[in-house]
Amino acid sequence: MITTTTRQHNLRGHLPGRHTARAASSVEHQAMLASRLTTRDKWLLALLHEHRVLTTAQIQDAAFPSGRSARQRLRDLYLWRAISRFQPFQQLGSAPMHYVLGPAGAAVLAAEHGLEVKELGYRHDRAMAIAHNQRLAHTVGVNDFFTSLIARARYTRHAEAVVAWWSESRCARHFGDLVIPDGYGRWRTGTGATAREVEWFLEFDTGTESLTKVGRKLAGYARLAESTGIATPVLVWLPTTRREAGARTALARVHADLDDPRAVPVATAAADLLDPAAPHPSPGEAIWLPLTSARADRGRPRYSLADLADAWPGLAPPADPATSAEDSEGQTGDAVAASPYRLPPPSPIPPPATPNRVARGEH
Repeated sequence: MITTTTRQHNLRGHLPGRHTARAASSVEHQAMLASRLTTRDKWLLALLHEHRVLTTAQIQDAAFPSGRSARQRLRDLYLWRAISRFQPFQQLGSAPMHYVLGPAGAAVLAAEHGLEVKELGYRHDRAMAIAHNQRLAHTVGVNDFFTSLIARARYTRHAEAVVAWWSESRCARHFGDLVIPDGYGRWRTGTGATAREVEWFLEFDTGTESLTKVGRKLAGYARLAESTGIATPVLVWLPTTRREAGARTALARVHADLDDPRAVPVATAAADLLDPAAPHPSPGEAIWLPLTSARADRGRPRYSLADLADAWPGLAPPADPATSAEDSEGQTGDAVAASPYRLPPPSPIPPPATPNRVARGEH
């Protein structure tokens, strides 16, 4: 018979506290982070700065081998104020944790590039404001599109990689006077002489916009193609095949009236085409249906992301993203000059993991 009980709080281990905002901005705290942050940590900070918010699952898809390792490292980064987090309200169940760049993380990024934090255009209250933004679901959806591709590239046996991923805000800087895509990406398959690349602008539809408005966006892409002389495919991602069918009707109507429809290649896909039982379902699968195609293939109407270029044989190979950015800055100089300083886009290819040398007693 047990006659002496141990109080519950005595069974708990020491829980490290989170640094205050003042302590996180101190020289001592930055010196501590210098001995703890890995290359992957700093890459994640740059990714959060570029894309505003990422969920636990998205961060795991992008850089971690398991959910447990992702949660452990995110907890450390949160306690060090390198990142901040919130959990949106959800009617049923619980929403995943969402992460944004924290004040200590912003200081690390600024120091790496020889800048002041204010030159990043960063403020902690603005970073956390995404938690109440009406476009939160849209932003998370766009980021899920790209992180699922990164996960596919990490785990597939094929030589695949996302080699460019621009956020909506970066696209707005470069193309905002003509059109504002939800993102820009580039997908590479193969290696060496057999490597193939396809680039695209993403239009991510959540089903809340009118289909007429979705179609009208093509006029902006036509002006961009005329201005740059580059025909860049526009990929329209929709929630359901039913929504896709309606969108294709609206898109075809506008597309046919463009002065040069070939300058704006368009393809659509729907999220419910993905196989939920697949290990890593992603937009890289054969779910893309071109609005117009030079090849009539009834046996295989939909293309994989890698094979989309086959639908438009005259499409020029993608230009270097850095060169494209410089050219677009020259064309949209007023928009760029009015925007805050932004860092170069981080590589979507995660750096290799490095051993974590932090002992648990050091938190």
